[in-house]
Amino acid sequence: MDIKTLKGIGEKTAALLNRLSVYTVEDLVGFYPRDYDVYEKPVFIRDMQECAENGIVAADVVIAGKVEVYKASRVSIAAVTVRDLNGDSLNVKWFNMPFLAHTLRAGMRCILRGTLSVKQGVLVLEQPKMYTHAEYSALMGSMQPIYPLTKGLSNKTVTKAVRQALEKYNVSLEMEFIPREIREKNNLSEHNFAAVNIHFPKSMDEYMQARKRLAFEEFFLFVLAVRTLKTSNERRSNGYPIPNDSRTDAFAAGLPFSLTNAQQRAWKEIVQDMSGGTLMSRLIQGDVGSGKTIIAVLAMLNTAFAGYQAAMMVPTEVLAKQQYESVCKMFEMHGINTGVSLLTGSMAAAKKRREYERIASGEAGIIIGTHALIQEKVQYHNLALVITDEQHRFGVNQRKEFSQKGREPHVLVMSATPIPRTLAIIIYGDLDISVIDELPADRLPVRNCVVDSSYRQRAYRFIEQQVRQGRQAYVICPMVEDSEQLEAENVTDYAQKLQKELPGDIRAACLHGKMKSSEKQAVMEAFSKGEINVLAATTVVEVGVNVPNATVMMVENADRFGLAQLHQLRGRVGRGSFQSYCIFISGTKNKKTRERLEILNKTNDGFKIAEEDLRLRGPGDFFGVRQSGDFDFGIADIYADSNTLKAAAEAAGQILEKDALLEAEEHIYLKKKVSEYTLKCLERLNL
Repeated sequence: MDIKTLKGIGEKTAALLNRLSVYTVEDLVGFYPRDYDVYEKPVFIRDMQECAENGIVAADVVIAGKVEVYKASRVSIAAVTVRDLNGDSLNVKWFNMPFLAHTLRAGMRCILRGTLSVKQGVLVLEQPKMYTHAEYSALMGSMQPIYPLTKGLSNKTVTKAVRQALEKYNVSLEMEFIPREIREKNNLSEHNFAAVNIHFPKSMDEYMQARKRLAFEEFFLFVLAVRTLKTSNERRSNGYPIPNDSRTDAFAAGLPFSLTNAQQRAWKEIVQDMSGGTLMSRLIQGDVGSGKTIIAVLAMLNTAFAGYQAAMMVPTEVLAKQQYESVCKMFEMHGINTGVSLLTGSMAAAKKRREYERIASGEAGIIIGTHALIQEKVQYHNLALVITDEQHRFGVNQRKEFSQKGREPHVLVMSATPIPRTLAIIIYGDLDISVIDELPADRLPVRNCVVDSSYRQRAYRFIEQQVRQGRQAYVICPMVEDSEQLEAENVTDYAQKLQKELPGDIRAACLHGKMKSSEKQAVMEAFSKGEINVLAATTVVEVGVNVPNATVMMVENADRFGLAQLHQLRGRVGRGSFQSYCIFISGTKNKKTRERLEILNKTNDGFKIAEEDLRLRGPGDFFGVRQSGDFDFGIADIYADSNTLKAAAEAAGQILEKDALLEAEEHIYLKKKVSEYTLKCLERLNL
C-alpha cells in the first residue's frame, strides 16, 4: 500500500520518507524508532549529571527569582535561577521565549524537563518544558518514539504517520510465521503485538517484549536465508586445484616484514583449501591493521602463477586505486611481471574497454576494483579466485554473483569487524573462518583518551600541532543533517566551524555519504595526497581510504556510536610509522556510558572490545547506539542481542534439519517470508 494513501502524506512528505527507504505503509510499520524519550522520575539538582540520560533530565523545582531577558547573537534568551527542596540552585535558559518574563514568578513550583549542559563549568538546563505535578505524574514512565529523520521531516510528522499506518496494518494483520513451539520455548510475543508496541510501548516491559520478538525474527529469517542459500549451492569439487608455488614463498620471504604467526596460520589454511578436493569458501576475520590484505595478495599471486585469474573487490574507488598501486609497486620491486588490472565505475569509457580486453584475454592475471567487477560487460578469461574486502558491505548475493563470473571459483572474503567467534560462525554460516588475532610487531599502539566537550579547544590545538609536524587528522561526526531532538554535531556545519577554529593555512574539508560519488572520490583522493589537512566526515571513512600519514582521529559525540564502530574508525589512524592518537569526545556525563567508552582506553584489541562490550551491556542497553548497523538489521544487534542470535540460529537449525527446503505445509508461509527477506536484505548492495 503506497505511503501516500495515509492522510497528510503528500508528494513532498512522501519524497522525504522515500529518502529513508520508506515507500509503503508496510515499510513505515517496519521503520523502527532509533530511540525513545523516556519520562524518568525527577531528580535532585546535585544528582543531575549522573542521572541525565542522553542529556535529558527532569527536576522538581521552585522559581527562585525574576526572569532576565537579554539578546545574544540575534537570539532572545530568558534566564532564571531555580532551587530544589534541598536548597541547591540551577541556572535555566529558554531561547526565543521572552514572554516567560511575564508568566514565571518567584515562588512558583513546577517540574522542568530539558537538556542539561555545562557552560563555563556551570550546570545549565536548556529549553526545558514545564509541567505541573499532575501533568508529569501522568507522563512518568511513558516512552515516546524518536525516529531517524532527514532534513525537512519532523518527528511529529513521522509519529502521526506511523499511528495511521498501524491502524491500516491492524485491518489486515500479519500472519504468524514463527512456529508456536519456537515462540513458547523462547518466550516470544506474537508478531502483531511486537509491531505495534515497538512504536508505542506503554511500559518498558512491553517494549522489551516487542524488541525481543522483532530481533529474534530478524535473526531467524537471516539464518534461514543464509543456510538455504548454502543448501542450494552445496560445495562442489575443486575445478581449480592450485598448489602452493615456490615463487609465492620467495615473494613472501622478500617482504620488508615477517608474517605474524596468525597470518602464517591463515595462509596455511588457504593453501590447503585451494589445493584440496573441494572449492574454498573462507572468511579471513582480522582486526584493523592485522595484515589481511597481504594474505589476499599471496592468494592472488599463487592463482596467477598457476595460470588462472584472481579478482579482488573492495568497497570504494579510492581504496581500489590504493590497493592496485600498492600491488603494482610490490610486484615491480620483486621482479614479478604478472599483469594487474584496475577497474572502477568512474573510469573513462575508452580505458574501461581496454581493461575489459585485458581481462577477457587473460593478459591481466590479477584484477582489483569496486563492484564494477560484477557488471555484465566484464568477461573473465579463467577466473579461479574471487576476493571481497569488508564482506559485510556486499550483500550475500553480490558475493554469489561475483563468484558466478567464473566457472565456480574459490571464494575468499575479508572482514575487519570484530565479532566474537561464536557469533561469527552464525553470521557467516556459509563460510569457513580464519582468524588473524595478532598485530604486526612494528605497529605502534594508538594512544586513546575519552573526554567531555570542554576538552574540544585543546583537541583543536593538538590537531594543529600534528598538522605543523606534517601529519593529518580526521574529525568524525555522527550525522549529516540536523534532526529534531538529536544533540549531535552536523558534519557540514562542523567543517565550516573547524575551518574557522584552525589557522587559515590549514585546509579542512567535509565528507559524507550523501555527497555524489565523484565528489566523495575527489575529497578522499585529495586527503590521501595530503592536499587536505583535516577531514570532517561521517563514518563513510570507516573503510574508504588508507592514509598512513593521518595520526589523529577525533570523534564527536562518541557516545552515539557502538564500540565496534568506534574501534573500526580508530583503525583509520596508526597505519604508518608515526605515533597516532584517538580522542573520543562524549556528549554525556552518564556514568554507564562513560564506563562503556573507557573500554577503548584499556585496549586496542577489537576482539577483546567486542567481548567486553557483550559483558557490560545489559538487556536494557539498546537505546541510541547501533553496534552492528553494517549488517543491515533493522532492529537486531549482534552484540547486544547475542543470546537472541544464538537462540534464533538454534531454532532455524532445528527447522531445517526436519525440512531442509521448507516445503512442509506448516512452513509454506515461513518459506514466503524467507524468500521476501532474501530479496529485500541479502541482495541489497551496501556501499
